Amino acid sequence: MYTYFRKDKRLGILIPHVETEWSQLDSNIQQAILLKWEQIRGSIPDRIKELEQIINQKQHALNNEENFSVCCRLNSEIADTASVINDLWLWYRANQELSAQRSHT
Repeated sequence: MYTYFRKDKRLGILIPHVETEWSQLDSNIQQAILLKWEQIRGSIPDRIKELEQIINQKQHALNNEENFSVCCRLNSEIADTASVINDLWLWYRANQELSAQRSHT
C-alpha cells in the first residue's frame, strides 16, 4: 500500500503527499485520501490552539524578562511559532477548496 501522507515535523500534522497524478488514482483511493485528509484537516484548529497557547506562554515570559539576549530568543521563537500557525491555516483553507472541488466532480 502506498503512503499518501507524510508527517511534517514543523507543522506537527500529516500532510498530503501523492506522487501519482490525481486522475491516475483509482476513485476508491481518491475517496480514501480525501476522507483521511478531512480527518487530519479537522484537527488543524486544535493544533493551532496548542501553538497559540505556546505563544501566550512565551509572550508572558517575554513581558517579565530583562535579559536582552533572552528577549531576542523569545521573540524569534514567537515569530517561528506564528509562522507555523500561518502555514497551518493555509493548509486548512487551500485543501478545503480542493476537497470541495473533488467532491463535486
